Amino acid sequence: MRFKTDLKNIRTFSKLTAALNSLEKIAWVRLDDDTVRFTVIPDVGSQVWASLSADLIFDNYQLQSNEPANTINLELPLGPLQRALRSAIGSHNANLRLTKKDGAPMLSMVIHTMTKDSGPGPHVPPPPPNLAAHPLQMKREREKIITQDIPVRVLHPDTVETIMQPKVREPDVHIQLPPLLQLKAISDRFTKLALTTASSSSSHNHSSTKDPKLELSANMHGSLRLRLSTDTLDITSVWDGLENPELDPSQLAIPLEEHPSTVFKEAGKDKWATVRVDGKDWSRVLSVGRLEGRVIACFSDEHALILYVYVPHSSGGVGGGEGGQEDVVTYYVSSFSS
Repeated sequence: MRFKTDLKNIRTFSKLTAALNSLEKIAWVRLDDDTVRFTVIPDVGSQVWASLSADLIFDNYQLQSNEPANTINLELPLGPLQRALRSAIGSHNANLRLTKKDGAPMLSMVIHTMTKDSGPGPHVPPPPPNLAAHPLQMKREREKIITQDIPVRVLHPDTVETIMQPKVREPDVHIQLPPLLQLKAISDRFTKLALTTASSSSSHNHSSTKDPKLELSANMHGSLRLRLSTDTLDITSVWDGLENPELDPSQLAIPLEEHPSTVFKEAGKDKWATVRVDGKDWSRVLSVGRLEGRVIACFSDEHALILYVYVPHSSGGVGGGEGGQEDVVTYYVSSFSS
């Protein structure tokens, strides 16, 4: 079993890891010849299934195992990976390889950076008598090598074959969300308001104090609605003019005219698909907005919300990738009953 690669798009990789780490501390990572998959399944909260082409974050990618497509499955702690990637930002070269230390499997990240030291320069002749004599100082660059070891567990294929993406019905509404960091700021404000109001009231409903719920709705006419409704509060924020992307009929299991989204669109602007999300979990989900990709939200009314986060391949040298390409990170958010 062998895995060795150089890193590229380190900032993107770091942002993705930080977003996943906000939901759960452990991820299942599946490597094969072409794809890197990160799966996060918390005991409670939203699930994430990220499928990235290997060339988004890796270069000189070398993978070998006895499984089809050279598949390697790892259980990976996200915190140490995030810290290692943070150290690698700004480096001129960083590589990652699967190794063993004291018999335990490790992902070893070796980071090469350049530092500048102040020190005496090369020997020079004595200065003329009319000039003050002082040692010549100059900045010298030297390479600094940092090694970060991340403990992992190699998983047998039988262990992971039962891990399946959730199956949901065809969405009733699909809509492109506004910038996630903007949506997160307003969602966090609503959640904080709910917590503040609940804690200062005489209500004994502790569940609403600990876990405020937000109501998220969308229609097939470009509108998104965020609402907080409690015994003492009812506030709403609405976005209009958003895009409802066209569906590709060839990718549908049923004719387009029979698709639920077509039914919702024909019903007019007052036909909303609604889900109720935990405010704190929703905030962690929206942290993926730091990737700055477009996000399509698919609403299954009163059932679930699926977010497709399209991660662009940025351009540039070390830490860059190829332009014009996108990979997808999928979030599954369950809806609470009303």
